[in-house]
Amino acid sequence: MTTLNEKSMLILHAARRIFLTHGFSAATTDMIQKEAKVSKATLYHCFANKEAMFAAVIKYQCQQMANTVNAIETSSHNIEQSLRDLGHAYLKFILSPDGLAFFRVAIAEAPRFPALARQFYLSGPRQMMRIIAQHLEQAVDDGQIDVQQFGYETSASLFINLLRGEGQLECLTHPEAQPSDAQIDFWVGSAVTTFLKAFAR
Repeated sequence: MTTLNEKSMLILHAARRIFLTHGFSAATTDMIQKEAKVSKATLYHCFANKEAMFAAVIKYQCQQMANTVNAIETSSHNIEQSLRDLGHAYLKFILSPDGLAFFRVAIAEAPRFPALARQFYLSGPRQMMRIIAQHLEQAVDDGQIDVQQFGYETSASLFINLLRGEGQLECLTHPEAQPSDAQIDFWVGSAVTTFLKAFAR
């Protein structure tokens, strides 16, 4: 027998698909109900309204993003290779169809849901910055780079902005764009090369 928790997750995933496809304003509870294949009574028993479903979807997506970022592994003590590994994994995530759709929805609805937008920032961009800052600190200890002028977190933020700037903007403004692995490698390589030219010892 299907439990309430299972039904809640069924509705959550249906709402996720609808919100990421249509955005918050255009989505309706009828669309979500139809997608989830549940009764209206079940829908409202699990979630009070559309806003509650949207909040649950954003929190779920934030957790998925945090899990992805935290799972990025680098086996090398070479900062160039570490930045390439981190950069490639991060770009693959944020430039995926779901990653781009999530970004659009989170930014578009930030004025209406500022707390959720803040959670999006902390779970994704901010967490990625912390991870890169840790690698930069290790590289400084190893004598590979010098980021004393800006500090670890600011230097990490500079790298992330180099990393995602052109690629993310191009994909956000061209919904049909599907960057290849070669294109992602080029963006990552350009960011790493530029960053290390500024900070390598």
